[in-house]
Amino acid sequence: MIKIALGSDHAGFDLKEVIIKHFDRGGIAYTDFGILSRTSSDYPQYAFLVANAVAKGECTQGILICGTGIGMCITANKVKGIRAGLAYNTSTAELSRSHNNTNVLCLGGRELSPEQALEIVDIWLKTPFAGGRHKTRVDMISKLTGQ
Repeated sequence: MIKIALGSDHAGFDLKEVIIKHFDRGGIAYTDFGILSRTSSDYPQYAFLVANAVAKGECTQGILICGTGIGMCITANKVKGIRAGLAYNTSTAELSRSHNNTNVLCLGGRELSPEQALEIVDIWLKTPFAGGRHKTRVDMISKLTGQ
């Protein structure tokens, strides 16, 4: 059973709320690690909470949203065992899963419409890891980084 860890800063709050409603309608389990309002906040603390929940196995995957998704992605990738990818369309979402086996999806709350974001989330969640030569590369990343 999948359980998604969600997190955002103030710039991603509205889009996170759209995703939560989508998950509620679809019966997708999640934990909201915050932020719980539009109050100005610092993205690293939320990225760290979500990435740790995924790395520890408390959640199967994570979704992080800030203004561009870049800061969340950088922060999440500092946590051992996390392969976070920034997706800005359905193609990058699909490839991040099938080729890179990402376990955290990063989105730009100021860059995507709610409709675009939900398409990206749905594609990312349903796309399996392709394995094969891609597994060799993901394993190489782990070996080179000690993760």
